[in-house]
Amino acid sequence: MAVTYEHIKTCKQTGARLGKVHTPHGTFETPAFMPVGTLATVKTMSPEELESMGAGMILSNTYHLWLRPGADIVEEAGGLHKFMNWKGSILTDSGGFQVFSLSDLRKIEEEGVHFRNHISGEKLFLSPEKAMHIQNQLGADIMMAFDECPPYPAEHKYMKDSVERTSRWAERCLSAHKRPHDQGLFGIVQGGEYEDLRKQSARDLTSLDFPGYAIGGLSVGEPKDVMNRMLESTTPLLPTDKPRYLMGVGSPDSLVDGAIRGIDMFDCVLPTRIARNGTCMTSNGRLVVRNAKFARDFGPIDENCDCHTCRNYSRAYIRHLVKSNETFGIRLTTYHNLYFLLKLMRQVREAIKEDRLGDFREEFFEQYGFNRPDAKNF
Repeated sequence: MAVTYEHIKTCKQTGARLGKVHTPHGTFETPAFMPVGTLATVKTMSPEELESMGAGMILSNTYHLWLRPGADIVEEAGGLHKFMNWKGSILTDSGGFQVFSLSDLRKIEEEGVHFRNHISGEKLFLSPEKAMHIQNQLGADIMMAFDECPPYPAEHKYMKDSVERTSRWAERCLSAHKRPHDQGLFGIVQGGEYEDLRKQSARDLTSLDFPGYAIGGLSVGEPKDVMNRMLESTTPLLPTDKPRYLMGVGSPDSLVDGAIRGIDMFDCVLPTRIARNGTCMTSNGRLVVRNAKFARDFGPIDENCDCHTCRNYSRAYIRHLVKSNETFGIRLTTYHNLYFLLKLMRQVREAIKEDRLGDFREEFFEQYGFNRPDAKNF
């Protein structure tokens, strides 16, 4: 297989697992967070900066790259790695989430989805076969099967029909995948908040023997306890010798809780999106650096952080840049947030290695402020 998982250790305290994912463009340790580079770039960051802070894999988006610049142009450039000068691993999602989240006018049929380009209004059609063709052209190490992304909440009957359609589409994706020798294709388990449908989806997809599995349809508005309950019921149904990927999750508490529940890979736009508004993740909780109280604060964003931003620039200076709409300001906050999450995952891996992830969770949550009644999450 193009993508394989190597298990290293299971935490005796929590059951979380330490491992490695091997891809055609390198190996990265898990649990791991993947920065999101939607349009073949992680906003304001260079590939060299991402590599320096320890990112082993990034995510790009099939739907957006299909529209701009076009999958044929990326293919002509030699694939996504060469196009964007990224030497590490790349995952492309199928475009399904964007089809269902960006287009108000869409029609779901068994063949695929009719919808409108969110930029031009042009009529478009995306099917499992089309999503595979585009991703084969992009050339990422890991591709995602085309699935339906139902809204939250959804009635059981609607969700059941959706899960069954996603399973049928998964079979078509496998049949249409033309590069299994150098691109791994992951199936996506859906089912919303219904345990019976999660089990049905996992059963359908594991029977198809994908090289890895994602859990979709979470972090879409449901309470955190619902997400954790779904993970607890779904993750044990997935193969232990293949990677497990929780899609669209990037808040610090959810990364730790997801790792405890057996997840290996995470991605989310959260750290880069909030950075552009001047919001930073710190070891003591959320910090909005654009607030007036930091105008004369000449300390770092996080005194416990050793990233380039915190070693060289003050809250007062970064606030000035952000308030002045200077690009350098959001480069600094973005660098810090990504570094913070990548460092958090290194700490999670170390805690698994030392059989103390449960203790680490309690210490981290206490310091971060998640245990306070007035805690402000993301």
